[in-house]
Amino acid sequence: MCGRYASSKDPGKLAAEFAALDATGGAAPGADFNVAPTKRVLTVVQRHPQDETGEADLERTERSIRVMRWGLVPFWAKDKSIGNRMINAKSETVTSKPAFRSSIKRYRCLVPADGWYEWKREGGTKQPFFMTPPDGSSLAMAGIYSTWRENDEAEPLVTCSVLTAAAVGQLTGVHDRMPMVLPSQAWSRWLDPDQPDVSDLLAPPSLEIAESLEVRPVSTAVNSVRNNGVELLDRVSLDARGEAVGLDREK
Repeated sequence: MCGRYASSKDPGKLAAEFAALDATGGAAPGADFNVAPTKRVLTVVQRHPQDETGEADLERTERSIRVMRWGLVPFWAKDKSIGNRMINAKSETVTSKPAFRSSIKRYRCLVPADGWYEWKREGGTKQPFFMTPPDGSSLAMAGIYSTWRENDEAEPLVTCSVLTAAAVGQLTGVHDRMPMVLPSQAWSRWLDPDQPDVSDLLAPPSLEIAESLEVRPVSTAVNSVRNNGVELLDRVSLDARGEAVGLDREK
């Protein structure tokens, strides 16, 4: 699964990296080194632009950086709290699950990340690791989104979920699941609003992607969502048992 990640780049940097426009309107969250469910997050979408009357220009599309809340709330949900447990969607079942099957056809996004955290059980403790590209580039985690309204007069709430797949390569030594990370050559097809069938992309990331990542042991300070600073990304040393050396462990 993917339940925590880091996102430190501002919308301008992400717009350049993903060839998109910054459409956050000044509402973007700041750098977050411990992104947790229900937080506001930055995403990449591609839609047909609309004119002042709301009519879409079907001849072209526009890629943009948008703010969403992490934890998908289906449009038909009676209460938004359902999103608290909809942070991930399995790539193997996303096309059939009622909460996700509409979004996978029409509302797909990318969720940029510096990297994600995962915990490996070592004896009686869990050691966190941070999976990240060593060159500082962003990971493009495949996502889906939905728009929910409490009533006809309420402001829309746009929420998202990160797709997961079976872990591959070196990542299997940490956890059996991982985010569905997409290579840059797949971004356009994944984001294409006129392409309802992307079943060929619903596969575990390539071995090349998995092996290119740094698997970095980090402090258990990341266990608490109260902790949020760049120091969470610092590498720690592990002893022979795979436990952090010289650090107080967070429970």
